[in-house]
Amino acid sequence: MARILCIDYGGKRTGIAVTDPLQIIATALQTVETHLLFVFLKNYLKQEEVERILIGHPLNLDDSPTHATPLVEAAIKRLHKEFPQLPIERVDERFTSKLAGRAMLEMGMKKKQRREKGQIDQIAAAIMLQEYLAAKK
Repeated sequence: MARILCIDYGGKRTGIAVTDPLQIIATALQTVETHLLFVFLKNYLKQEEVERILIGHPLNLDDSPTHATPLVEAAIKRLHKEFPQLPIERVDERFTSKLAGRAMLEMGMKKKQRREKGQIDQIAAAIMLQEYLAAKK
């Protein structure tokens, strides 16, 4: 089996998480500056077999678009263009940043570590991916 990669897309930073090859566990992989995302993805996909890409889809509680929705939609179009062989799937990203912050606290991370925004982005991507895996079972 191949990995599933999940993206928590942001204007400045993008968190990335992946599954193991058996698609059992989601792991935070890295945070990259958003303008370097496609360079990172091209390199990663040369090294690892990925069967699909998930991307967090930002919506308000009433399912209306957020200020970030157009940015993510543009990224999805580019993902389709750059990686036409891979299915791109939207996943709900509501509350993942809050859950990531709470998880960091529960893991005993020091306040200074929790302030590193990149940590939250990676963990949010891992939470989205783990929820996706759980829903597939």
